[in-house]
Amino acid sequence: MIYERIRNLREDKDMTQTEMAEILSCSQRIYSNYERGEVGIPIELLITLAQFHSTSVDYLLGLTDEKAPYPRRKGRT
Repeated sequence: MIYERIRNLREDKDMTQTEMAEILSCSQRIYSNYERGEVGIPIELLITLAQFHSTSVDYLLGLTDEKAPYPRRKGRT
């Protein structure tokens, strides 16, 4: 599910895999592997993806169908 969600979010923004790879500081090949589920996505990149797409890591992981991110607690960035 995560792989489908990150692909759909990327496509919703009309972005290429190469553009997403640049944002994540990885190669297009590695990003493509993430979308195909061939390699696990490091936690740091999951957080970056969630922030970039204005959603939650829980949404990316399929733990919720709510796309909206959780409200931030005061004192946190």
